[in-house]
Amino acid sequence: MPNRLAGEKSPYLLQHAQNPVEWYPWGDEAFRKASREDKPIFLSIGYSTCHWCHVMERESFEDEEVAGLLNRSFVSIKVDREERPDIDQVYMSACRTATGGGGWPLSIFMGPDRKPFFAGTYFPKRGRMGMPGLMEIAGKISELWAGEREQLGRISEEITRAIEPKSSERLNRLPGLELLEKTWRALARSFDPVWGGFGNAPKFPSPHNLTFLTRWHKRNPGSNAFQMVEKTLLSMRSGGIFDQIGFGFHRYSVDERWLVPHFEKMLYDQALLALAYTDAFLATGEERYAKVVKEIFEYATREMQNPEGGFYCAQDADSEGKEGVFFTWTPGQVANILGKDAGEIFCRAYGITPQGNFEDGMSIPFIPKSFEILAGALGMGLAELENLLEDGRKMLLEAREKRVHPLKDDKILVAWSGLMIAALARGAQALGDDSYAQRAAGAADFILQRMQTETGRLYRRYRQGEVANPGYADDYAFLIWGLLELYETTFDVAYLSEAVRLQEDMSRIFGSSDGGFYYVGTDGEKMIVREKTIYDGALPSCNSVAAMNLLRLGRMTGNPQFEKQADLLMTSFSGQVAPLPAAYTQFMAALDFSLGPTREILIAGDLSSPGTRQMIETAHRLYSPNRVLMLKESGKNGEDLSKIAPFTGPIPSGGNGPSAYVCENFSCRNPVGSAAELESILRG
Repeated sequence: MPNRLAGEKSPYLLQHAQNPVEWYPWGDEAFRKASREDKPIFLSIGYSTCHWCHVMERESFEDEEVAGLLNRSFVSIKVDREERPDIDQVYMSACRTATGGGGWPLSIFMGPDRKPFFAGTYFPKRGRMGMPGLMEIAGKISELWAGEREQLGRISEEITRAIEPKSSERLNRLPGLELLEKTWRALARSFDPVWGGFGNAPKFPSPHNLTFLTRWHKRNPGSNAFQMVEKTLLSMRSGGIFDQIGFGFHRYSVDERWLVPHFEKMLYDQALLALAYTDAFLATGEERYAKVVKEIFEYATREMQNPEGGFYCAQDADSEGKEGVFFTWTPGQVANILGKDAGEIFCRAYGITPQGNFEDGMSIPFIPKSFEILAGALGMGLAELENLLEDGRKMLLEAREKRVHPLKDDKILVAWSGLMIAALARGAQALGDDSYAQRAAGAADFILQRMQTETGRLYRRYRQGEVANPGYADDYAFLIWGLLELYETTFDVAYLSEAVRLQEDMSRIFGSSDGGFYYVGTDGEKMIVREKTIYDGALPSCNSVAAMNLLRLGRMTGNPQFEKQADLLMTSFSGQVAPLPAAYTQFMAALDFSLGPTREILIAGDLSSPGTRQMIETAHRLYSPNRVLMLKESGKNGEDLSKIAPFTGPIPSGGNGPSAYVCENFSCRNPVGSAAELESILRG
């Protein structure tokens, strides 16, 4: 019989709906039962594409003996961390406090008061290799609950006090360039000069480290900042962390070489890495970076965008009960599809060997040597080889489509879609491809039309026609980011207007009088602690992104309140981030913008004018991270812009041809009337 998860929409919860464990979704019913029956709670948090979540389910949650113990002695609650990041953040903090580490699946034991007294991640059914087993842990906690509850109560109070937000030193002013330099030097110390990336295995892409370093390179072209970016971006693209057949990036690499990935694919990784490669292309003009941006977008729009416009969350690592089987090959499989001769060349190009580089003799495609070297060894022209390999890739992709596919988590989250909107819009600017802007607009329109209440309050999640959960601070911050990029791409004033409205709502719902934003709004569920997040981990923090949004909105609207909010936010966190700034690289990007110099570019002219389009294209194709770009048209569009940005009212709207106004450090130049003049100023 299905348990109480059967009525949920979350793919993760539905995966556990047939478990013999009597799971409850998070809610009052579960906590009332725990209080009424005087039982502790076992809280299990994960997500649908989590490999070790699948392992723990097969080992324990599908096991009748484990289920019997949990059902007798506990009330068991399942939470999808992607739908309820507020719950996950609180109990992950408890796990890190108690154990020094964290991850998923997250396993928490707590009382009906929701205060945890034991935390961990994956547990096997029975203890092995020094790792405690779930049966032993649950059995011991059941005994303590019955006989030594006061001890558990003391532990839960200690953990709860430990995770309560602490006030950090507040600086009287914003840090200067010295903190940006400190960030660069810290990243340089952890950089791997052989394979790229930062730290040791496992290696994560850390795209906001790369976008920060590209910014630092802009300030200091003589530093090694872009060498780190280039080495990392090119190594990742050649490695197994990149899906060489179907495109898109896997979650992370288990080795230092970027060869063997954890095979899940997350929407946010595609978005953030597309932004990193876009910045590299704009900074260098090198087509190899643009090519990767196109490949990421090909994967994301083919596999992750639903027909209504929104973007799905993730693709699993596992299929047919094993990780990576969907993505790996043998030489025989390749030859059967491509033929003997082409198959041999393809296998040489992508490191597919009889012995394999993965489990069971399978090979993860990667690029061991450049195609230029291989073409020379084969006596072929480079273009001839690349055409052969591209034809082969498409044939293998078509054949791979017939395999059993990994699960796709098809829920839509506002926050992650907001990142993809930002990436597509930036890509459209850099590559001059309007189809990316159309995809971004489709996703933005879907959210604005389908994922808001009648009063304009954002929801967190959409799936199969149902919305759920009030949006969190990252839903607002990331969507605002996407809308700002989309406005600077399309110049549809409606997107700028929505960004302003949502920022005002974010300030009202999540804002704090002493600066920054709480993760949960005033109308959200009250947890045992209320947190402000600033750490830029796999995802940038809502506060780091909000700081940049506020700075940009201040320059675009002329409203000083936005910049005052940004200044208060950054000073409130500066004492916290200063000791270890490399952990806050998205925050450092906002600090870089704040320190300037910044440029405000206003083009007066109509989009239908070739001269106006040339000016826009000039602004779009230059790497200028600390600028805002606006278009003042004649007619209703211009009137609508003036309502949001009153300072644009008196500016002529290109009656005698387009003009470009460039302001820097609160001083404006005389307008120029050609794209060439504009480019000269921007490069100068």
